[in-house]
Amino acid sequence: MANPSAVSNGHLHCHQKRNNLLKSGIYKKNGIAKEIQKNGISNGGLYKRPFNEHFEQAPMYVAVFTYLGFGVGTIFGYLRDFMRACGLERCNLAAEREEQKDFVPLYQDFENFYTRNLYMRIRDNWNRPICSVPGPQFDLMERVTDDFNWTFRFTGRTIKDVINMGSYNYLGFAETDANALKTVADVLQNYGTGVCSTRQEMGNLDKHIELENLVARFLDVEAAMVFGMGFATNSMNIPSLVGKGCLILSDELNHTSLVLGARLSGATIRIFKHNNMQSLEKLLREAIAYGQPRSRRAWKKILILVEGIYSMEGSIVRLPEIVALKKRYKAYLYLDEAHSIGAVGPTGRGVVEYFGMNPEDVDVLMGTFTKSFGAAGGYIAGKKELVDFLRTHSHSAIYATSMCPPVAEQIIRSMKCVMGLDGTTQGLQRVHQLGENTRYFRRRLHEMGFIVYGNDDSPVVPLLLYMPGKIGAFARRMLHKNIGVVVVGFPATPIAESRARFCVSAAHTREMLDTVLNALDELGDFLQLKYSRHSRSSRPELYDETSFELGD
Repeated sequence: MANPSAVSNGHLHCHQKRNNLLKSGIYKKNGIAKEIQKNGISNGGLYKRPFNEHFEQAPMYVAVFTYLGFGVGTIFGYLRDFMRACGLERCNLAAEREEQKDFVPLYQDFENFYTRNLYMRIRDNWNRPICSVPGPQFDLMERVTDDFNWTFRFTGRTIKDVINMGSYNYLGFAETDANALKTVADVLQNYGTGVCSTRQEMGNLDKHIELENLVARFLDVEAAMVFGMGFATNSMNIPSLVGKGCLILSDELNHTSLVLGARLSGATIRIFKHNNMQSLEKLLREAIAYGQPRSRRAWKKILILVEGIYSMEGSIVRLPEIVALKKRYKAYLYLDEAHSIGAVGPTGRGVVEYFGMNPEDVDVLMGTFTKSFGAAGGYIAGKKELVDFLRTHSHSAIYATSMCPPVAEQIIRSMKCVMGLDGTTQGLQRVHQLGENTRYFRRRLHEMGFIVYGNDDSPVVPLLLYMPGKIGAFARRMLHKNIGVVVVGFPATPIAESRARFCVSAAHTREMLDTVLNALDELGDFLQLKYSRHSRSSRPELYDETSFELGD
């Protein structure tokens, strides 16, 4: 994809496609919809299994009280800022020295307003120190604050056996079983903890080559390359694939690593609505019809950036439709499977297998080892030409330190377990158990009356809280019941859609899930969180639109 011939071919494809579309009059009003009716094409025909996602709207009063809560918080925030400026209240934030007042400010004061007056009030619900393996249960170091969350002190007490509903331990490979980790311990003894060099110098080990061959075999592609950091796998490789004169079409809810990589590339970026194929196709048509701004030259390459499972919404990418559009308009597809690899699909091979598609339909397969495999790092996989190109052009490959050998071995042993190469069916049992736990947990939450976002098969389960005051109350009361949860609010989510995000694991027993569900049922009544009216949301209407071409 990224070699010079691919660039020229992509440039030619854009020219040819633009001419063909203009000649066929495809831009006439309702032309695409008429062609769909003529050929009998529909979205449902692309899917080999039911595709059910939920994005229910909350009642109007919930939105009103949510914005009212933020409004009251903002008013009191300005009042407290005034009191701090007058010396009536102590300011614990860092401040510029008097002699630096005439300097160019390092930051705008308003940027910290939210942190000072809203986030700080509930800061105790984040960055909690764990002192054990983050398996289905963990131990937590107790801490208290004497100054309203500005500082914390440890009490010396450990909260034992907290049910872990927040870690990305999808297949339960974050474990301390000595027998399972024997090969990792052996590699640690033989290789040490670090490599202290890049892959191109003295850091290319046999373990790295073994891992890359295994990843390529697991994904059924020609080649793969591994990196020591999942975030950098996106942010440092996307600039190697596209640059000036190229166009990136990015889902509006893509992860920060994808956003950063797109910005660093220097390519033009355009955003399409989340999982909305009509929005994506409109951008593709405009890109081909009009080309680059001002010059109107055809784009060198058009790259579509999407994720397999979106970590804040719990939704699954509509891959069959995106592949159909990608083929129709001769674009390239970059698929981030950080949360989906190992977590979905009959044998844990991600959304490509989940939809029964050919891996060759995706130009760049990316994923991380930090979730399903209990390790660290990421990979890029696909054609051999793509991987060979990245070995010499990727900033992450050239300048970053190699993956440490024990981590590589942890990935190898967990991936072999999933593939059944360890001589057992334990890995496949974990994949199936994760699917059962996910569907059971989501179904029970729907039955209780909570608004839950996402796909029925997604192990990422967002439960909507909405009101800012309920974020802290929810997390604190759940911890009081020995359940650790992740709560998320603005700016990580839309301002009116604060939520708790549960991550289901194959290591969770039915008893653990029932304990959590019973606590949620009780807390949902106490905090009045059961907003669901089982009504259809306006958001899925966007996803059901069929006014776009799906032919080859």
